[in-house]
Amino acid sequence: MGYGEIAALIAALAFAVLVVFIILALRKVTDILGEVEKVTQEANKSLAVITKDVDHLSIEVEGLLNKANTLVDDLNGKISKTDPLFTAIGDLGVTVSDVNQSTRNLAVSLKGGGKGVKSASGSSTVGKLGRTALAIARQRQAKKETKDTKFKTY
Repeated sequence: MGYGEIAALIAALAFAVLVVFIILALRKVTDILGEVEKVTQEANKSLAVITKDVDHLSIEVEGLLNKANTLVDDLNGKISKTDPLFTAIGDLGVTVSDVNQSTRNLAVSLKGGGKGVKSASGSSTVGKLGRTALAIARQRQAKKETKDTKFKTY
């Protein structure tokens, strides 16, 4: 055997080893691609299930929002019916406070002969409550009137 034949034999062995390593690498790549395909299929199945669940949830949420809107509308209607009550309480409180103040002023003027009349430590609790209720009723009425005029079309 000459040098040329030995060189050809070494080249053939090197080529055979190269082919074996390429075959092993291609098998690994094929296995990896198979696993990627399985993961992709599972992801697609999971995505389909999640999409279906989200659709059901969105329908349920829409129903809940409709019920909540109905409840809020009903509550607003019932609250607006209490406005006359707050107005009456406010008027009654102011009236009671005025009567108390007049009585105190009369008692002080009778006692002191009308000289140096002072108010007796401000207003009563009932009077303060009445003024607060009247203020709340007036604010609600003003808010209702602005809301009514806001949505009118001309």
